[in-house]
Amino acid sequence: MKNRILVGAVALVSTFALGGCGILSGTEASGSKKVTIWLMKDSVSDDFLKRFTEAYQKDHPSVELEFKFQSWSGIGPKVTAALRSKDAPDVIEVGNTQVAQYAESGGLRDLTLESVRDLGSEDWLPGLAEPGSIDGIQYGIPWYAANRVVIYNKELFEQAGIKNPPKTRDEWIEDSERLNRGGNQGIYLAGQNWYVLAGFIWDEGGELADERGGNWAGALDSPEALQGMSFYKELQALGDGPRNADEEKPPQADVFAKGNVAQIISVPGTVAQIEKKNPELKGKLGYFPIPGKTAKEPGSVFIGGSDLIVPDNADQRSAGIEVVKALAGRKWQEELARTMSYVPNKPDLARVIVGQEGTAAMARGATRGRATPNSPQWADVEADNPIKPYMTAVLEGGDPEREARAASEKITSRLAGS
Repeated sequence: MKNRILVGAVALVSTFALGGCGILSGTEASGSKKVTIWLMKDSVSDDFLKRFTEAYQKDHPSVELEFKFQSWSGIGPKVTAALRSKDAPDVIEVGNTQVAQYAESGGLRDLTLESVRDLGSEDWLPGLAEPGSIDGIQYGIPWYAANRVVIYNKELFEQAGIKNPPKTRDEWIEDSERLNRGGNQGIYLAGQNWYVLAGFIWDEGGELADERGGNWAGALDSPEALQGMSFYKELQALGDGPRNADEEKPPQADVFAKGNVAQIISVPGTVAQIEKKNPELKGKLGYFPIPGKTAKEPGSVFIGGSDLIVPDNADQRSAGIEVVKALAGRKWQEELARTMSYVPNKPDLARVIVGQEGTAAMARGATRGRATPNSPQWADVEADNPIKPYMTAVLEGGDPEREARAASEKITSRLAGS
């Protein structure tokens, strides 16, 4: 996928401009090795890259770093072509859910040893680590993460007599019912926000798709997945979100900015868009993790983010691996979190974002982060996503089991490449 979730997260901090396919290289490096790194446009700031480049080249005087910036649009074929070429970059940033499709090409370096020996992979966020591991081999090294939280209007909560954000699903429903009156919406939840649905399904012990004997099959019709959809329907009814559209039609930030919506589910960066649309809401918005079934832990969330991969045919493969180890190691993970308000690849590193309310809520939720099914064909599912019309059909009164079965069959077909 194209890291759709990160668009809002990056908006929180991305006031810089990096030219597509531009180059940022060290001005003082004169070593014999040039390591070429492809990063996605707007993933990190100029300041972060400048500090990292200067520090890295000071510690590695024989290495020059060259950063080339790519666009998410059309990146899949471009990376696949690079992996097959004789002129591949030495390091590539990819979406965490894209690793499986690139690994299928056979052009990725096995980074399992470095993951265990040098990077403490046992402590990584599962939602970032698992998509980078294919058949027990770690091809993608988790770099950063972002996930959805609940953004709420503190003023409307106070008016409803709600002193603290809910910590359980039951409290969430109760509070949303109290908020959904007097011309206000308790929560604005579009009917086709399938990433949110995925979290509810995972909380129930269900899956979007299961792997059975090496083959993938849609699983929306399992009892657990159906229970997740039932909760989604209950919550979605406590506002006026459209049943037949996703969160971008209309943009939920614009709806929330009108001031009569108590809650939306989005990445923290959406607040910047809301406040730009309605400056009167500045200072009135808060964040909390999506509540879980109990107060012991937050609800499950889809976690988006980026991994770093190393092409097997890269000229400076060994030097590239060293760069990956630096970017994914403690020092620069903490710097990245502070600079970009991202969630670092290990929960214990999130302490550096204390005081950043939105990012801190995101980090708490990330401990329950999951990724989409780790199939190379999952992108084909998202391209014409059968989950969306399934959700609309159920919200409009369709039989949940029948609609889930039909959607699951379509998922199975697409995962089989047919």
